[in-house]
Amino acid sequence: MKLTIVAATGGVGRQVLEQAFAAGHDVTAVVRNPAGLTRSVRAVVADLATPDPATLESAVAGADAVLSGLGPRSSAEHGIVSRGTAAIVAAMEATGVRRIVAVSVAGVGTIPTPGRPNPPKRDLGAGFFVRYVISPLANRVLGKHYADVAQMEDILRRSALDWTAVGLPVLTDKPPTGSFRTAYGQSVRRGLRISRADAAAFMLHAVNQPGTYGQSIAIAY
Repeated sequence: MKLTIVAATGGVGRQVLEQAFAAGHDVTAVVRNPAGLTRSVRAVVADLATPDPATLESAVAGADAVLSGLGPRSSAEHGIVSRGTAAIVAAMEATGVRRIVAVSVAGVGTIPTPGRPNPPKRDLGAGFFVRYVISPLANRVLGKHYADVAQMEDILRRSALDWTAVGLPVLTDKPPTGSFRTAYGQSVRRGLRISRADAAAFMLHAVNQPGTYGQSIAIAY
């Protein structure tokens, strides 16, 4: 397949790139700095904080799917996920590319957004400890990022694309196991961690799974 990988030098994006390359896919990497690429692939230099439509269109044109690992490198980049994804979606719609699999955060479906002012009050996959201990602490530190990711999912929902948002819990750099659980529209019950390698493997697997289209799917051990 012809795959365009956005943020291919980031934690999850690098794993997607490695696995896609190893599987023999034709890869285009969208990166800020091609010197950070771990494989010799076609690189398109783009800063998703200030996206250029023509550059993104050249990156996605002809692709069978786009896989996005887009996320902020620091708090100064608040808004990059929704802003960058909006630009990716526009480029895909302009070039007729329909399939996108994007990194999200488990549990963001309960966060109000302009497009979903009254979301479910409770994540059905979150147990007592997650709801009353982990989530309040995480929201205190990462609340702006979570709100940005929730708006990113709104952008995908409003699009005409075949999209999948992959909700991730705490990420690790452990080797892939190939064994994990998934949950549609909610967090994975008692699922607190996933390796970047297993997250990438699921994203690549989901590309050709029509049952994942139009879905927010959490993954965890």
